[in-house]
Amino acid sequence: MKLLSKMPKSNPNLHSDLIHNGWIPLKEPKSSIIAFLLSLPLMIIGAIISIGIIDIISTISLSEFGLTFDSFSITIDIGIILMLATLLILHELLHLVFIPNFFTSAKTYVGITPLGGFVITEEEITKARYILISIAPFLIISIILPFVLSMLGILTTSWKVLIILNAMASSVDIFNLFLIMKQAPKDAILKSNGPSTYWRSMKA
Repeated sequence: MKLLSKMPKSNPNLHSDLIHNGWIPLKEPKSSIIAFLLSLPLMIIGAIISIGIIDIISTISLSEFGLTFDSFSITIDIGIILMLATLLILHELLHLVFIPNFFTSAKTYVGITPLGGFVITEEEITKARYILISIAPFLIISIILPFVLSMLGILTTSWKVLIILNAMASSVDIFNLFLIMKQAPKDAILKSNGPSTYWRSMKA
C-alpha cells in the first residue's frame, strides 16, 4: 500500500499491455467531474434511502437541522469538522480493508486530495469482490450504522447529518458499481490502471 498526495494517472504502456492480453476497457466517464455530475441522481436517491432508514428507527425533521419555513440556522463547531474529517477517512478505509492483501500490496494507492479521498488498486479483483469494495462504505455507514447507534441510544443529530452525507458521498461509488454490473460478466476479473478500469473473463 502506498500513500499518495494525488490520484495516480493512467500508464499508457500498461494500457497497451492490458489490451494486448485481452483486457477490455470499461466504458466510463473520462473525468471525475463528469462522473460526479452523472452520479447526482444517485446522490439524491442515497440521501432519501438514508433519511428513510433514520425515520424508521428514530425521528428526523427539518427543524432538527435548523430549517423551518420562516428561518434557517446552522451551527458549525470544531467537533463537527473533526467528525467530517473522520467520516472521510473511515469511508476510504472501508474501501481499503476489503481489498485482498491491501497492506502488503505495492499496487494499492490511498490518498486525500482537495476534492476528497481515493483508494485505487491495480491488483486483479473478482467482480464479486469489486462490488463489495464499492458498496461497503454506503452499506456499513449509511445502512447498518444507524441501527447500531439507535440501539445504543446515541443516534444524535450530528450522527444523522454524517450518515446522510456519507450516503450522498457514496454516489460516485454506486455509479461506478452500476457500470461494472452492466458491462462486466459475472465471472469477470477487474483491474485498474490509475483511474481507468479494465475487465476480462476468468475463462479467457
